[in-house]
Amino acid sequence: MVNFRKALDSEIPQLIELRKKQLIDEGSDPAPEVDEYMVPFFKKHFSDGSLVEWVAEEDGQIVATAAILFMEFPPAYSNPSGVRGYITNMYTSPDYRGKGIATSLLEKLMDEARERNIYMIFLGASKMGKPVYRKFGFEESGKWMDLSIKSRG
Repeated sequence: MVNFRKALDSEIPQLIELRKKQLIDEGSDPAPEVDEYMVPFFKKHFSDGSLVEWVAEEDGQIVATAAILFMEFPPAYSNPSGVRGYITNMYTSPDYRGKGIATSLLEKLMDEARERNIYMIFLGASKMGKPVYRKFGFEESGKWMDLSIKSRG
């Protein structure tokens, strides 16, 4: 049975490995120098609360992950706080794909955004991920996909 929970900062090494798998799945060539930036990034954003990562696990093994990074932009009429949520680190192990796990994780990220009164969400979608995001209401906007969750209630 798959269980969902927030990731712990002690799991940063596992989260980094999953992120690297995600990047490779999306067509990136591995670059060893990225490792020196990953740990400080995760530690900084975990500790200041700007990154919230959820995991799906089975038998103590993380099989999927998804995160939301809260980023500040200048305030706008359409987004007075200026804060937007950036969906990142969406990865599901191949044996667990097509089982609704990514959709469940995405819903948890939307809940995180709603709890912070953040209604503007964006992401960069892989070919594999686009159908999941479209079902959720994200719309393509150039390189990004956007969603205003205010209307989702």
